[in-house]
Amino acid sequence: MSFGSTLKVLDPDEGRTVSGFDNLEVALKYVFFKSDLHETILALGLSWDVGGTGRAKVGAESFDTVTPQLFFGKGMGDLPDAVRYLKPFAVTGVVGLAVPTREHNTHYVLDDDGNVEIEREPNPNVLQWGLTLQYSLQYLQSYVQDIGLPRPFSRMIPIVEFAMETPTQGREAGRTTGTINPGIIWFGRYFQLGVEAVIPVNERSGKNVGVIGQLHFYLDDIWPKIFTWTPFHGVLGPTQPQ
Repeated sequence: MSFGSTLKVLDPDEGRTVSGFDNLEVALKYVFFKSDLHETILALGLSWDVGGTGRAKVGAESFDTVTPQLFFGKGMGDLPDAVRYLKPFAVTGVVGLAVPTREHNTHYVLDDDGNVEIEREPNPNVLQWGLTLQYSLQYLQSYVQDIGLPRPFSRMIPIVEFAMETPTQGREAGRTTGTINPGIIWFGRYFQLGVEAVIPVNERSGKNVGVIGQLHFYLDDIWPKIFTWTPFHGVLGPTQPQ
């Protein structure tokens, strides 16, 4: 179970810079298949975007959106030794359908004669899909060949993310928007830092390159007796070696 939100800073070509948090996202995820031998994992998820909890000026909607999801991950450690330098590669991805709880947004505007007109903006279902391609330098050092990388480089993961959205209804149906985000992640004992460029894939997605920063805390390693407890097995303990 997870809780999250995104701090957005919008700097348009015309107008003032606006910042604020997007809506709160509550998510559940369940791993239903895992193979250590083939470094493969599959999971089902359900995400709830809680409407009205973010700032409207940065695009936070006033209605809820529910998204069932399928997650997958595949490491390349089962490749033959002849291509051992490909073993640190991994691919992860997600496919989900975002279903808004409101079909239309209603706006009231005045025409030139002072009459009130009603405009209805549709909220279509949106297919959300994405991939990441990453290369773990720690995996390279520990399981393939020690090439002598010092810290902090030995704990870095170069990564490229592809984040796409395709509406399935209305006038924009089938017209994909999204970004390609190359960057790098550094992970430590209790937290992870990341920074990526945000590059639009087409004109509908935007014209300028942005930047995204990430900070993740590993609560199951900071407080293992609390965050690794399960009703089936009790306290599992830290997820990483001491």
